[in-house]
This record gives sequence, C-alpha cells and structure tokens, in this order.
Amino acid sequence: MNFTRWSARFPGTQRRAAARDDNSSVPAARAESVRPRTAAGAADDTSEDSAQGPSPEALSAGELLGRLPAPVALLHGPEHRITYVNAAYTSAFGPRPSGVPAAEAMPELAELSLLPLMDQVLRSGTPRTVKSRKVLAGNSYTVTCTPVATGDPDGPDGEAGVLVYATDVTDHAEAAERLRASERRHRETAVTLQRSLLPQDLEQPDDLRIAATYQPGGTDAAVGGDWYDVITLGAGRTALVIGDVMGRGVRAAAVMGQLRTAVRAYARLDLPPHEVLQLLDVLAAEIDASQIATCAYAVHDPNEGHLVYASAGHLPILVCDEDGTVHRAEDPTGPPLGTGGWVHTSGTIPLPPGSTAVLYTDGLVERRSEDIDEGVAALERALSGAKGSPQVVCDRLIRSLGVTAEHDDDVAVLVVQHPARTGASAELFHNASLELLGGIEAAPRARAFATGVLASWRFPMELCDLGVLAASELVANSLQHGTPPMRLGLRRTDRRLIIEVTDGDDHLPRRRRAEPADEAGRGISIVATIATSWGSRRTPGGGKAVWCEFALPG
Repeated sequence: MNFTRWSARFPGTQRRAAARDDNSSVPAARAESVRPRTAAGAADDTSEDSAQGPSPEALSAGELLGRLPAPVALLHGPEHRITYVNAAYTSAFGPRPSGVPAAEAMPELAELSLLPLMDQVLRSGTPRTVKSRKVLAGNSYTVTCTPVATGDPDGPDGEAGVLVYATDVTDHAEAAERLRASERRHRETAVTLQRSLLPQDLEQPDDLRIAATYQPGGTDAAVGGDWYDVITLGAGRTALVIGDVMGRGVRAAAVMGQLRTAVRAYARLDLPPHEVLQLLDVLAAEIDASQIATCAYAVHDPNEGHLVYASAGHLPILVCDEDGTVHRAEDPTGPPLGTGGWVHTSGTIPLPPGSTAVLYTDGLVERRSEDIDEGVAALERALSGAKGSPQVVCDRLIRSLGVTAEHDDDVAVLVVQHPARTGASAELFHNASLELLGGIEAAPRARAFATGVLASWRFPMELCDLGVLAASELVANSLQHGTPPMRLGLRRTDRRLIIEVTDGDDHLPRRRRAEPADEAGRGISIVATIATSWGSRRTPGGGKAVWCEFALPG
C-alpha cells in the first residue's frame, strides 16, 4: 500500500507543496532562514540540512502513522473499507482485515457511533471530533475523523477516505465520573437536608385551605435555601411564612433550617408580624452575617378578614379575589434579614371569603432575560385565571411560569385559599360576641350569654357546661385585672369551639400555682385544665386577648 500517495492529500499537504519554488527545496514558511549561495554555500547548506534533520516529506505515511501511540485507522470509499490500521489500533481492538467494510469488521466504530459521523465527514469534507465515548470493553476514547483523498478527487483515480484517530481518555473519563458522582451525592445530601427541614405535613387551619410546592433547581444547580411554613397560633389565627436564604448548598439549607425553627419559636409568642421579623433580623446576623435572607410573615385572623404581614426584602404577596382581580401587597418592605438598624412595620391586605393568596420565592418569577417586575406581572396574570384547589393552583402557577425539572433556581410556592362557605358548610361556622359593660354585674350577663349561644349551637351538655365555665373564668379574670373596653367572643368552626375575652390592659396573664389559703389566682389554671389549649396575646390597638379552645367531638 502506497501511503505516500494518501499523504499527498492530507489537509495542508498541498499548501506546503505549493509553497516551494523550482529553485529551492526549502518550504516558503522557512524562507526567512535562507541565505544567498556563495562559493562555500554547498558546505553551508549541507551542515544546515543535517542540523534540521530529514523533512517530513521524506517519511512515508505508513512510517509516521505506525509510530503513533494512539490507535489510527485509514478507511476509503462510501463503505469505509479498511485500508490500514496501525499497531496501537491492533493492540487496542485486535487485527483488522484490509478491504473489508468497517461495519462488518470494526464493531468498535459502531459502539462509538462513528459510522454516521464518517458518512458526514465524507460528504462535507470537514473533520469532526467526538469526545469521551465508551466502548463495550469499558475504555473511553476521544476520536477525530479527518477526510483524506488520493489523486484528483474529481478524476477517474480519485477516491475519498477517512482517517480515524483515537485517544484513550479512560482515566480522564473515570475521574470525571467520580467527580460527577461526588457532586450528585453532595446535591442529594443538600436536597435531603432541605426537604427534611421543610414541613412534612402542612397544618390545615379551620378557616383556610393551604397547599405548598417546593422544587429544587435542576441537576446542575446546587440546592438553595427556599422555605415556607404554616403555624396555627390558636383562637383560629394562622401564621404564614415564606423565605429565601441566598446562596446554595448545604450551608444555605442549614441556615434556612435555623431561621425556620426560630420563626416557629417567635410565632408562639403571638407577636405582630413586624416584631417577629425584628427578632429574626437580630438572629440572622448572629447565625451568619455573610448570608443574606429574605422573609415574609403574615397572620390571618378569621374575625378580621385580612392578612396582617411584614416583609424583609421579600417579593410582594398576591391576593386574587373571587372574580379574578389580583391585588399586590404594596406596603414598603424592609431590607433583608441580618442587615440590622431597620425598624420593620406591618401592613394589611384584604383576604375575603372566596379569595386566594400566594406567597412565593424569586425562583418562580426571576429570569435572567427580563426584569423581575415582568415575572411578578406574569404571575399575576397566571393567578387571575387559576381555579381549583390550592394544590391545583400551585401546579398551574408552576407550569404557567415555565418552571421545569431543569429550572436553574429553587422554587417555593405557598397557596392559601379562604373558601366562601354556603349551605350546610356555612352552618358549621358561627360567631357571637358581647360587650362587657358595667362592673361586677357583667359576669352573670356573660354566663347567661354563653349559655344561650352554646345551647343554640346544639353542643353536647358537657361541652356547654365546660364552655360556660371557661367563659366565666376568663371574664372574671378580665374584670379583676383588666380595663375597659371589654368584650366576650364565642366562635365555632367545624372542628372546635373558641372562647376569647379582650380588654384594654396589656399585661398578659400567666398560669401559676395557687396556695391552699389563696382565695384567687386559680382562674387560668382552671381554664388550662378543662380546655384543649389556651393562650394570650397583645392586641394591635393596645390591650390583650385571652383565649381557650375546645375540640369538638367527632
């Protein structure tokens, strides 16, 4: 086989040949080193040629290819018939017979998916390279297919072929796979930590229907610190929380877990939303001053018909009315948590029956190609047409905003519906209240009022007696230690009876052990003993509210 004949058509060979002139065998690229010939020029040229060594043209293609440590194969014709394989190719894949089509005698090319590629190289005359492909034996190769030809490609003796050059990259591919496996383990650890720190089962208040969705970023993105929570505060009130710790990985998830735990602890104090964020701001700086976190904290009171909320650098809450009109929480937000030096404030947004509120993180609406306000506007449009249960609304918002499994950022969405109840369902929810006017005579009026209301709600006799006793003790406590205005409120839901007394004094009662000789101090202990739960909180206008709950039978 005349390899010199093939090498004459390797890319670049023709250019080198054309660069020579008739009077010199030195390529034009080296012309700058040519000196004028003198009488002693012959001796000079001889010494120069010996220093440069033999030119590549003096070596045959077979000699060059045979010495390469990488597998090389030369194939010709549309069937890619085998012309030549070097020793490295034989060592890697075994001997190959000449003149036989590659599809029949070279299965490794099929394993590397090179046969279609070689067809493209023949048609286009353009070299192609594929990286790190594995054969069945387990080795990985990076392969370059280069077009070659003999004679005049358009003449009767011209024939096109492909030079296949393979580099064994098995060690590199295995190292890369180990790195990818390590990254997958790190990601799985972070995702597991993230999901374990999120609520496993959302609390479902009596008056609201709630669903949430968390979706980590795509497989190439480290998990972030998005989080949400639903906390029942007692007396029918519910706290809704959404937050985002900037950054990615286990550290962000760990900081998120600490903040979520702190929010639950502060929520039990039943503080206004802005005071919860004020405490959280200080704690965030202590946990890690380098981590930036945003948070929105809202409280729903079924007696008020709106959300009271505060925001630390978080995106605005959206509320969609029953007719599809979307409202955006417009009150100013404070800076992210951990910055310090800022006094947070609370705002309100209506949440009437039939409406839906959405709390979300920036991964839902933020895109690199557009302003974030455009993303929030797109979410408003999607929310206005989203109907169905909270989980259905969650899924529709995710789809409408184009969030897929390959999305490059974490997404957390919390959907809260305040259902409009009618018919038999509405009969399970009632409110009644009495202004406590006058002095000590308010106590018997409160007992009579509680007795009549509980009887009209058709509660069992035992529950009626316990409810009247609890109302009597709370009213007596308020008359003795509180200040006007005073008010007794009774509320029933499909699951519980709630009794609440408010007055103008902001001193919160506490349960204490009364001595046998004490004539007072047992009211709160009695309430705590007979009720399912009890608590107290300061009211926004000054004063306090003391409440207790009874779980309904069945």
